[in-house]
Amino acid sequence: MAPRFNFLLHAFLCLALATTSFSFSPKFYDNVFEAAVHRKPQMGASLLRLHFHDCFVNGCDGSLLLDSTSILETEKNARGNFNSVRGFEVVDQIKAEVDRICGRPVVSCADILAVAARDSVVVLGGPTWKVRLGRRDSTKASRALADNVLPSASMDLPALINNFKNQGLNKRDLVALSGGHTIGLSQCIIFRNRIYNATNIDPAFAKERRTTCPRTGGNTNLAPFDPTPARFDTTYFKNLSYSKNTDAFWVGFGKSMIKMGNIKPLTGNQGQICVNCRKVN
Repeated sequence: MAPRFNFLLHAFLCLALATTSFSFSPKFYDNVFEAAVHRKPQMGASLLRLHFHDCFVNGCDGSLLLDSTSILETEKNARGNFNSVRGFEVVDQIKAEVDRICGRPVVSCADILAVAARDSVVVLGGPTWKVRLGRRDSTKASRALADNVLPSASMDLPALINNFKNQGLNKRDLVALSGGHTIGLSQCIIFRNRIYNATNIDPAFAKERRTTCPRTGGNTNLAPFDPTPARFDTTYFKNLSYSKNTDAFWVGFGKSMIKMGNIKPLTGNQGQICVNCRKVN
């Protein structure tokens, strides 16, 4: 059974929103809700990751949330998503509550992902930023495209730079957004090869990781990216850039999240406002 999450949702002027539903601005629906992830901090990282993986596949359009149908193969089963993206039940709960307050579907699933990502970071001690809102939801998804465009843990730096460049993001965005890994956990299958075979890794660290990640089996065993996985801080950058300047990371991360959140949004008469984030109306 999915864990229960409490959310603080602020009522807003749904009637006013209806008259401006085709805009794309920071105040489209300001203060829709504040996510409370105190009961399971890992969910904050999951919601942030959902937004990231949605935006990288044909723009921030909520397509990652769609389930498979006879004519649509879900992006959830792509290599970069299968058995690793989660939090869909939380999005469902937020969507249901916001639609209840508004009396009808006004808030898109794509916008819910963008705001949930921001609020998750804030709740876990990180920065805030102005989320531009007014996205509409996609009526299609592509597992094949997701397989091709989502960044992989096996990519080297040049490949990652090129991957982000294809999304209109530069090297500074790559570094800042990589800092999102300061929260959350990684699966053993992702880092097993490195802790057993790499020569440029701290031996003590590799030994520690091997205690929960055996040579065979335990693929889904989890380990933190840094010592404080439930707090959004600069610990991830201990030996990298931003490590000594929290303010610079806060500003850089916020700017890059805004930039990423603006990748090819559906607006105006494009797409739709989904009634159920898991399927096309």
